[in-house]
Amino acid sequence: MNKFNKSHITFLDNCKRFWLWFQKYASEFHAVVHNHNNIEENFFDFLVPELARVREDIQFLTGMYDEKTAELIFTTDGNIRNFVFIEDLVNQAPVICGWKFTALKPPMAGGNIGIEMEGYHFNPENMFFYSNDHEDYPDNIDISVIHSDLDKTNIQEINSGVFVFLDNYLGELNFAENIDNLTIISPKEAVKELIPISKLNDFLLWRQKEFTEKYEDVNYDTSNDKHTLFDAETETGSKLLAIINSKLLAWDNKVSHPWMAVITIQYDGSHSNGLPSEKDYDRLDKIEESIGSQLIDSEGYLYIGRQIGDNAHEMYYACKEFRKPSRVLSEIQQEFSNEFNINFDIYKDKYWKTFQHLKGI
Repeated sequence: MNKFNKSHITFLDNCKRFWLWFQKYASEFHAVVHNHNNIEENFFDFLVPELARVREDIQFLTGMYDEKTAELIFTTDGNIRNFVFIEDLVNQAPVICGWKFTALKPPMAGGNIGIEMEGYHFNPENMFFYSNDHEDYPDNIDISVIHSDLDKTNIQEINSGVFVFLDNYLGELNFAENIDNLTIISPKEAVKELIPISKLNDFLLWRQKEFTEKYEDVNYDTSNDKHTLFDAETETGSKLLAIINSKLLAWDNKVSHPWMAVITIQYDGSHSNGLPSEKDYDRLDKIEESIGSQLIDSEGYLYIGRQIGDNAHEMYYACKEFRKPSRVLSEIQQEFSNEFNINFDIYKDKYWKTFQHLKGI
């Protein structure tokens, strides 16, 4: 078994321990939620530390799903790189009488779509949308959302409410996966016909089906890759070295790998003009090899290149999906935590605008 699976095994063990603990008190917690009996003190105060032992970034919501069933929803508030761990936690859940466990905020059921925040209402009566088309980026889903009450005095309140509404109306996963860009405007700023917000989900389903059919079987041939070396200097005088797959950046089907994974490893370059020491170079190469042995191009993970300098080593992958990179990079992060400060981010970037400054190489 690859050693970089150890941390995930530990995570699953923590999930099992959590569910064993929850089972012991499930009936008591159910009564608290059902009777609205000081939920924070009698449920949340116990739940928070136990979930922290599983993973620090897990949040939750609770309430009655129906007259007899309490629901516990686990969420990361849109943090894509943590979605898979929420899903794994719920997949480990046992069947417990009177409880329903849900990974990520689900879409609002039926026609019951509406919330109230800070004195403002967010519902199909006062919310609309239209799609913005871009000739250079035809597959981008760029949405303008119109709220009837938006004006100069309530921009922050309306913006916050719209995001919360969409997160709940569409569901956390759907919102994160299927909208590339979102702008919130007033009716006066609208330049196209307004569509009721209740039709947004159908629109996104249509666009996603179209996208899947177009790019599902697209793969990249790495046999004739061409790499370009960049040598630069920061404003502070530190050297920057980058090796980028220029043939890959010129590929016409970038959109087929819409998720960008960026791994940043901090090291001490104070004695070598911002570059790593020989010892650190060897360790950084080992980490890079370990990632590359798991994120394989034929499986949908394309290594774009790396940048070294200014006390940091960055690697870039374009991915067909985000779940495996989340697991792999989290394992790497923990495996080498005693040697380096490792961070990673995963975000939607259909047209690889991350590398726009290298256009034309």
